[in-house]
Amino acid sequence: MKDFIKYLTSSREDENWGTYLTSAGLLRIPPETEYPSPTHPGGYFFTWENGRILQEYQVNYITEGNGILENNHGTFNLKKGDLMVTFPGEWHRYKPHSKTGWTENYIGFSGPAVGFFLAHKLFDPENPVISTGIHEEILDAFLRVFELIKTEPPGFQQIASGMLIKLLGYLVAFQKQKEFSGKEIAGIIEKARFEMRNEVDKNFDLEQFAANNNIGYSYFRRMFKNFTGLSPRQYFLQLKIMRARELLLTTDKSIKEISYLLGFESIYYFSRFFKQKAGTSPSEFRK
Repeated sequence: MKDFIKYLTSSREDENWGTYLTSAGLLRIPPETEYPSPTHPGGYFFTWENGRILQEYQVNYITEGNGILENNHGTFNLKKGDLMVTFPGEWHRYKPHSKTGWTENYIGFSGPAVGFFLAHKLFDPENPVISTGIHEEILDAFLRVFELIKTEPPGFQQIASGMLIKLLGYLVAFQKQKEFSGKEIAGIIEKARFEMRNEVDKNFDLEQFAANNNIGYSYFRRMFKNFTGLSPRQYFLQLKIMRARELLLTTDKSIKEISYLLGFESIYYFSRFFKQKAGTSPSEFRK
């Protein structure tokens, strides 16, 4: 794909969608080249001396070369495979090293729903560089957005915003996978999930499981939550609710029988927890 820079318009309909793109570009900056290009429009151009403040988010994937990013929280080195995030209203500046240049792939975006996705701890102005390495899925996500916005077909903002959310999901997933790659605890967590599913109709002793696998329960609980987003107990209870839904829809068992079968201490606790997770009571769900 050839280098390009594009600034995108958005309608009220696009903005009401919740997330919309504002800019995008692919730039190959050779060594010893002026940066940024003086052809940038006024709202985006900056000098190293002054930096800039944008009113949008940007994700910028460096696929060749090295450089530097500075914001109000510090100075951050950038290398091939790093992705930097800049935030609206935040002063920043960045540039490639003159000896290496770099290749940058960036997307600017905004909208009321963006904060929901970027509330994840991975996206932090104090740590704005995400070291993902070069991943085909991430690069392909950028390139698919670039291909789409070149022609701006009807509804392109809605499609592009979906692609962007998928990209952000990849970033979160790869960082989680990186945390557990090659570690014994990952296998233990998978074993726990397997056994929980097999014993969903029983009471699964989580502390005994940890002891049987020669790890402390507090460590197991913390790592399990990092891996799945849920504590082991919450995970197991959600499996029980999934099983309860199945039994309510496919059997004639009473709610009391299902509660007993799944090991809940009382029908009242079961009904309250079911409504909390399913949004409706077991009896209403069955209707």
